[in-house]
Amino acid sequence: MNEQELRQLLTVSVEDVLPSQPAAAGWERARRTRRTRRAVGVVALAVLLVGGGMVAALRPPADPTPAPPVGPTVNPTTDPTHGAPVQKPPAELTYPPDPLAKLGDPATVPLSERPVQRALALFQPLDEEGREDGPVRVLGNDGVVRSLDVVTLAPTRDASGNEAAALKPGVLSPDGRSAAFAQTKELIMVDLTTAAVRRIPLDGYLELVVWAHDRVLVGGDDRTYAVDRVTGAASTIDVSTWELIAPDPAAGREAPLIDMYGEGTGLKLRSRTAREGEIRSEQLIDRSALPSPYQVNEFYGRGWLHGERLARAAWITSSETDGAEGAAVLDARTGAVLHLLDLGRDRGKGCCVVLGWDNEGAVLLRLEPAALARWHPETGEITGIVRDLRGVIALAG
Repeated sequence: MNEQELRQLLTVSVEDVLPSQPAAAGWERARRTRRTRRAVGVVALAVLLVGGGMVAALRPPADPTPAPPVGPTVNPTTDPTHGAPVQKPPAELTYPPDPLAKLGDPATVPLSERPVQRALALFQPLDEEGREDGPVRVLGNDGVVRSLDVVTLAPTRDASGNEAAALKPGVLSPDGRSAAFAQTKELIMVDLTTAAVRRIPLDGYLELVVWAHDRVLVGGDDRTYAVDRVTGAASTIDVSTWELIAPDPAAGREAPLIDMYGEGTGLKLRSRTAREGEIRSEQLIDRSALPSPYQVNEFYGRGWLHGERLARAAWITSSETDGAEGAAVLDARTGAVLHLLDLGRDRGKGCCVVLGWDNEGAVLLRLEPAALARWHPETGEITGIVRDLRGVIALAG
């Protein structure tokens, strides 16, 4: 066999032999296949998306998401009351259900027989001449009205012989467990949870009481005592109970005391140390946020702190008259008047004392002739609590 025949024979014998690297060849074939399939898939996906998008655009959803219900809203830009510096009560108050509404009910049981777990309020009925007309009522958090039968309270009298009811706003402790009454030459403290009475002798004329955390501040025209709630130990403190703002019960015992005094452009807010009553700072009341001609002329009655805000009744200059009745909410840090409630001119002088705050940041106040009302300064909403309640009210903090 010559060389030419041998070459032909070898060529024929290797034509059916598989490649020497089948894995490499297989991956190459697979790579080409995947690339082809990927290209086809991309085209198909593009067609599907375009087609599906057009269908979705042309066809409404089978189960559309429901729109949120439309309810009443308050628009601060269109509602003249919401958040406004000056607000007015409605012509007629509504009276939604309220636990304090029972304050107008007669007492059904004496306190000595059924002490309270916590009192919501005290009430002293007065006759047409402003004299006591029956025992003090104690409204418990159980809704039962009790008569305060464990002590007989005498009217307070100043040096000129002027009388006032012993029950005044502020005599009920913020926790509703105790009451403190200023009497001539003594402070009477009643534990409403046990009906126990404690008498603490003090010199001089006494009329007003302020609960200040672990102490009771009691005073008259010429001096103020700080009485320890537990021991009964008393010392004098350089503050006036007439101008002192009732502290926020949530603040610490070392929180500064705040008082307000003066009139007209001389109205001032003053901060004092908690224990000694020493003046820390003093600033003018800022009334610049009030629209003309509104002004605060003078504050009266007890003022009440709630966080960084304080509320107090006032005589004001309104758009109608000078000397109208009102109530103000101020920033306790800066002395700025934030909200002013214009109660008009057709009310008795000193009619509408502020009685405190509730837990939702609303101001509780009297609206003569004999209503107890709740004012929300942030919304301007005012609702009634008790329609006809002639007398003096003290609320728990």
